[in-house]
Amino acid sequence: QVQLVDAGGGLVQAGDSLRLSCAASGRTFSNYAMGWFRQAPGKEREFVAGISRSANNIYYANSVKGRFTISRDTAQMTVYLQMNSLKPEDSGVYYCAARLALGNWDAAHEYDYWGQGTQVTVSS
Repeated sequence: QVQLVDAGGGLVQAGDSLRLSCAASGRTFSNYAMGWFRQAPGKEREFVAGISRSANNIYYANSVKGRFTISRDTAQMTVYLQMNSLKPEDSGVYYCAARLALGNWDAAHEYDYWGQGTQVTVSS
């Protein structure tokens, strides 16, 4: 069992930055690849970014490439999502997720554990 706690969301203006964090506890953090997803009202949950167990492989949705950076700190058992140049369309609830098995990064159903989510609202 892995517990994930998301934090760092807030209300910002377009062009601002936010740093989300996801603190893990429970089983060995380094065994899990991690991902960030987001969900806007009335829309399906969508993949934002993913990072492999060793951080050697990183993936981003096209909509956030060049603006968002995912990273992980194994010692702190934490994953981060640095979000720069935020846009109103980045608004939503952001969730971190953990997975043991290899697969499709953007397939939400393939992730084993989820955080509770943190709200990001970007005003224009």
